[in-house]
Amino acid sequence: MADDSRGTRAGSHRRRAGGGGRRRKPPVRRKGRRIAAWSAGALVLLGGTGAGFLYFKLNGNLSSVDINGALGKNRPQNVDNGSMDILVLGSDSRAGANNKYGRDEGGSRSDTAMIVHVYAGHQKASVVSIPRDTMVSRPECTTPGGKTAPAVKREQFNEAYSIGGAVCAVKTVEAMTDIRMDHYMEVDFAGFQKLIDKLGGVEVTTTKPINDKQSHLKLDAGTHQLNGEQSLGLVRTRHGVGDGSDLGRIKLQQAFIKALINQVKSIGLFTSPTKLYGVADAATKSLTTDKDLASVDKLYGFANSLKGIGSENMHMVTLPVGPDPRDQDRVVPLTEPSKLLWQALKNDQEIPEAAVKDGDGAKTQADGVVK
Repeated sequence: MADDSRGTRAGSHRRRAGGGGRRRKPPVRRKGRRIAAWSAGALVLLGGTGAGFLYFKLNGNLSSVDINGALGKNRPQNVDNGSMDILVLGSDSRAGANNKYGRDEGGSRSDTAMIVHVYAGHQKASVVSIPRDTMVSRPECTTPGGKTAPAVKREQFNEAYSIGGAVCAVKTVEAMTDIRMDHYMEVDFAGFQKLIDKLGGVEVTTTKPINDKQSHLKLDAGTHQLNGEQSLGLVRTRHGVGDGSDLGRIKLQQAFIKALINQVKSIGLFTSPTKLYGVADAATKSLTTDKDLASVDKLYGFANSLKGIGSENMHMVTLPVGPDPRDQDRVVPLTEPSKLLWQALKNDQEIPEAAVKDGDGAKTQADGVVK
């Protein structure tokens, strides 16, 4: 992306003026390595011979975007309640090492989008998946070439990233939710695959066969140790399960994320410095973050604050949507349930059942296919 900067070193982890912060870090009560163990492990490696080299190499792997600098003060208010909100995107760019997954048509889109809300105390989280085919209002954005893309009342959600990269994606999400995003994280296809391979794969159980030629995935019903290629196929498949909708794919992605968290917990990275470094190297190469996370030490602090959260402490839902009356291949947010959802997160409260029970994403043919 044109607005990335390689190896950016973040400043102190603080809130911008006028809002207070959510970055309260509670005492760590146990040594669970539940989320992003690769970043914590990187710091362990730095204590040995060659620490300086490893630090700068891993730092140099990272790409960053200055979200705060680009958006300025015209954003939702910082809510000083100890919670944290992170926009996580998976990019479907076909450039470079990603071109084996399709033809590069001159741009990228946010293939996967999730808002991760970490509750005060950092012991649990809610994850809201946004279907990429959701029709939304997009605010005015700046293109990578410096031109202005005027605001539009109706546009597919993932077009925001295509038009203005990470900054436009964050700006669009904040306009939708009235919630300020504290951080931004993005991973691409090739990086995701390599990271899974370095982790030794991820174990999942499928209750039905999956066969999708477009995502190069064929699995019988049963338990599988998926490698990087298969994992990527699973989180991208639309036609191998259910009705081929993005809503079904989201269900598979949510199940895979929980399996991935469990895998990171179970493999004992800290007993193998070689594996540990390989995971850290692959992970930092695959990531683009906001500027405040764009260094190994900042990522370590971020991961350390979240390691009390396991898969059993994550509530995963889909933005409540219904059919778009103007286009049967698109969906639109359900007004009242969406308001309930965003208000709950803004107030650091549990998502009420009424906010998600009626959306098309609440129940799909892909439910329970992956465990």
